[in-house]
Amino acid sequence: MMINKVVICGINTSELKVIPDSEKKDLLLKIKQGDMAAREKFIRGNLKLVLSVVQRFASRGENMDDLFQVGCIGLIKSIDNFDITQEVKFSTYAVPMIIGEIRRYLRDNNSIRVSRSMRDTAYKALSAKEQLMRESNREPTIEEIAAKLGLPREEVVIAMEAIIEPVSLFEPVYSDETDSVYVMDQVHDKSCNDSNWIEEISLKQAIKTLSERERNILSLRFFKGKTQVEVAQEIGISQAQVSRLEKSALKQIKKHL
Repeated sequence: MMINKVVICGINTSELKVIPDSEKKDLLLKIKQGDMAAREKFIRGNLKLVLSVVQRFASRGENMDDLFQVGCIGLIKSIDNFDITQEVKFSTYAVPMIIGEIRRYLRDNNSIRVSRSMRDTAYKALSAKEQLMRESNREPTIEEIAAKLGLPREEVVIAMEAIIEPVSLFEPVYSDETDSVYVMDQVHDKSCNDSNWIEEISLKQAIKTLSERERNILSLRFFKGKTQVEVAQEIGISQAQVSRLEKSALKQIKKHL
């Protein structure tokens, strides 16, 4: 995405219109009366709200077009469920709904597999949470969610924790005009230096880029302590070839790091 012009789903977001607060209440009233034109106008007038939420997930490496479309589903659900009799701004109600829709999408596409029964319990808990939010206009407690489902508190907690998507170590938790603080900056273990385990992860990734023969040579040379002559005899090539492949592999790893 470009800083001054963001195009998502073929839409130039810099040209999106925003509905004035003075007009929102009238449009919402018309929507509740079944006015489809008002509904379309209200959706288009809140796409920037969706964009602002989607940008919170930009660091996850997900397809922004997909997240924007999912966010629009959350927006539509917010419009359908918003109670105009309550003294609550639409954006205050819609933002958690949009975030929830995006998080559900990310959970469903998560590579970490969760059992079907636990996933079902978690989705029932999320549904109960949204219903309680609509009824009370506040965030319900775990105890309230568990009571509504008739389940033990611990079961609800475990199920909801199981479907939370992994957080990137490079996701910003705070940012100002000069610097950002990332999740990685908040992770600390005196027994494990940050630079050490990051280098270890990078080294493993670098080794994966090598060919099977190069990995075998490095394993024999540096993990089993064999000489180049011994390696050459074991894999059936000349010592010169072993030397060349070893140097090439080490150079490739160094470049990757």
